[in-house]
Amino acid sequence: MSQPEPNVDELMKSIAEETDTPTETVSKMYADTLASYRHDARVFDYVPLFAAKKVRNQLRDNSNRKH
Repeated sequence: MSQPEPNVDELMKSIAEETDTPTETVSKMYADTLASYRHDARVFDYVPLFAAKKVRNQLRDNSNRKH
């Protein structure tokens, strides 16, 4: 049984708010990361969640380095 796709709009807004990053930037990063993960994946169930986690972590890391 596969996992349901997360609500991408809500997810992008959440990451944007958490990281103080424009939603458009988050959406672009997510799309790029998702495409990269899907290209190499054999199992797709959790790919959207992994992509969101990677984007969130990258933006948090970038934010922490600026301070």
